[in-house]
Amino acid sequence: MAKSAAALRSSPRQTVATRSKAVDNKTTNRLANLTPAPTPNTAPRAMTEAELEVIWKTFKRTRDENLRNTLIEHHMPLVRSIAERVLQTLPKSIDVDDLSSAGTFGLMDAINGFDLSRGIKFKTYCTTRIRGSILDELRSQDWVPRLVRLKAHRLDRAIRQLEGELGRSPNQVEIAQVLGISLEELQAHEAEANAKTIFSLSEKWDDGDEEKEMEKIEILADRKSVDPVDTIQQSDALEMITGSLTKKERLIILMYYYEGLTMREIGEIMELTESRVCQIHSNVMARLKVQLERAQGAPM
Repeated sequence: MAKSAAALRSSPRQTVATRSKAVDNKTTNRLANLTPAPTPNTAPRAMTEAELEVIWKTFKRTRDENLRNTLIEHHMPLVRSIAERVLQTLPKSIDVDDLSSAGTFGLMDAINGFDLSRGIKFKTYCTTRIRGSILDELRSQDWVPRLVRLKAHRLDRAIRQLEGELGRSPNQVEIAQVLGISLEELQAHEAEANAKTIFSLSEKWDDGDEEKEMEKIEILADRKSVDPVDTIQQSDALEMITGSLTKKERLIILMYYYEGLTMREIGEIMELTESRVCQIHSNVMARLKVQLERAQGAPM
């Protein structure tokens, strides 16, 4: 009798749970029929407002992952559109796919936090969340503090305003007056603003020729490298200078001008007195001066 009474007491609960599960399964099946899977040769069918409303209500009640994925896929074109608008104000090194990935996280947060009872459109609500997620990702990748960015933008706006009013480039006194700061503070702002930009050497260089795509690193001048033209000119000059000299005279010129040795050090190496090295050097300079004068006076 005890087992029978326990079974009678538990049977209503089991019946309610079974009915609730059956209703959810029935609703999910009906939603699956509303959003059939696209065939390989056809595009996904756009959902109507009524179908979308049913999916929203069911997702908020069941938190079904499949329904959430359906909502994400439905609103992905909006994420792409917002990412492309943000990209228009960014450098070319930024990829729109990276912005779309960041915006997708904002879309997921918006879907989870959207309240149907507030009576607002989801597009209005999620647009701000998607854009904010993209901007947060950009700020996280920025190595410059946000306060420095704000000062730089404020300085740029003041300069553009004065250029429009004066018709010329403003001086520092005029810029400081518009910003309401002293010259010392303005110079500090300019120093901070100059360090606010970083460039990617792997960014494509746009020279108008699509067939010859180059990266900036390929056309960036290496100021520490030796100019081959200067090397050839120095070699030609050295050959001209030392061509008419004896071996001893050539060694003295090379050690003095190219090795940076003193007359005494040259004399010790060549076993000559310092005065003898100076005499040979003076004779060489006199002969080279005559050769240069003849070369300059010769007809071209």
